[in-house]
Amino acid sequence: MKARQQQIRDFLSQTSWKTAKISPLAGDASNRRYDRLKADNGQTTVLMDADPEKGETVEPFVKIARYLQSIGLSAPEIFEIDVQNGFLLIEDLGDDLFARISETTPALEVELYENAVDVLIELHKHQPPADLNFYDADIMADMGCLALTWYAVGAGLTIDQENQDHFRNAVRELIVGLEPYPKVLIQRDFHAENLIWLPDRQGTARVGLLDFQDAMLGHPAYDLMSLLKDARRDVKPQIITMMIDRYINATQQDAECFKENCAIVSAQRNLRILGVFARLSLHSGKPGYVDLIPRVWQNLVSDLSHPSVVMLREQVDRLLPRPTADILEILKDKCGTVPHL
Repeated sequence: MKARQQQIRDFLSQTSWKTAKISPLAGDASNRRYDRLKADNGQTTVLMDADPEKGETVEPFVKIARYLQSIGLSAPEIFEIDVQNGFLLIEDLGDDLFARISETTPALEVELYENAVDVLIELHKHQPPADLNFYDADIMADMGCLALTWYAVGAGLTIDQENQDHFRNAVRELIVGLEPYPKVLIQRDFHAENLIWLPDRQGTARVGLLDFQDAMLGHPAYDLMSLLKDARRDVKPQIITMMIDRYINATQQDAECFKENCAIVSAQRNLRILGVFARLSLHSGKPGYVDLIPRVWQNLVSDLSHPSVVMLREQVDRLLPRPTADILEILKDKCGTVPHL
């Protein structure tokens, strides 16, 4: 840690922010860290610390940020880059997260979500970067199986290979059934704690974007359902309905087909999150994510109520335990003790 702090000092010493005051910002589920720098004149910027020794890199963030800016969206400007050591100085978009404003000013909630959906409508009009990887059926099936390998097994269940294969096939067949569909850039973490309200800007630029460095090519419903089936906050059912309809009307989708696709991609995503949140406790020593699992489970149950996912619902009912207090306690008791499963 001391060596990393020295690297930070060396990086800042080459910039105009070398005497700025540093205060930590909330991080995310990755190994990246963020600090706010405040200069004597009151100006601020954000330091992203993406340590290569922890498997992080700044290059995807730079690439996607510049693409989003090029189509008029509010990704942070990038002021300084140190690719080798994993540092960026980026624009400070402020603290007005959608999640926070929705709680403090409920009257703005619908407007915030409308603006977030409009960002996706605008984004999906544009040709995505050519070299993004495709979030295809095989990858999505593997990610869905994290619910087995980290959530169910981490909670003490034994899942044999045959059952794992059946589960994976159920997820994969649903995703394959979505083809063909237009491939758009999916940010993969598009939700209320990664969106910042910028009311002084115009149009879709009023939504500040964060945490998009893992972007891939994927289904147009993916980020929409990331926003509406939020793992971190409850979104009112009427808002979910309104926002799906808003997207459908703006993009002239077949309503019945698109709503079915929403259920499928959301079910896959919530399976993945179940596994990821369990892994963050068991492997990474972050037990707070266990507290979010009941909401993820409820989102999954809602997704599985759609008639098109009956085969996957049968697999979930058979192999995944409901997150009772006892199971959640197991996932917390094992916090940081499981190097792998």
